Amino acid sequence: MKPVDFDGAETYEPDEGWRRVSLAGSDQFSFEWFEKPPGHSSPMHDHENEQVCLCLRGELTVATEDDEVVLSQYDSVLLESAEPHRVENTGDELAVGLDVFAPGRSFDFWTERDE
Repeated sequence: MKPVDFDGAETYEPDEGWRRVSLAGSDQFSFEWFEKPPGHSSPMHDHENEQVCLCLRGELTVATEDDEVVLSQYDSVLLESAEPHRVENTGDELAVGLDVFAPGRSFDFWTERDE
């Protein structure tokens, strides 16, 4: 068993107010809790990992090159491997979500990527 204490977990802030916390996971899958302030959007990006984005609080708009979906509390979306996408808080309050990646990944995706 490999427990992860939320308050002591590895945390990364790619942009001001966009906080990500690495939860328990492995090379096979990883979980990242995140919060986004109103109006914040990740850049359009893609990665080798499949991703499930689950909205826990607030409102998140997930956009691909071909489509867009608005997630409310407990709604989720699957993003395929290499599918370009962005996630934006289009609501008026702080949005909180959970990303699941398979295979698992680390924060190196953000810290070592080319813009």
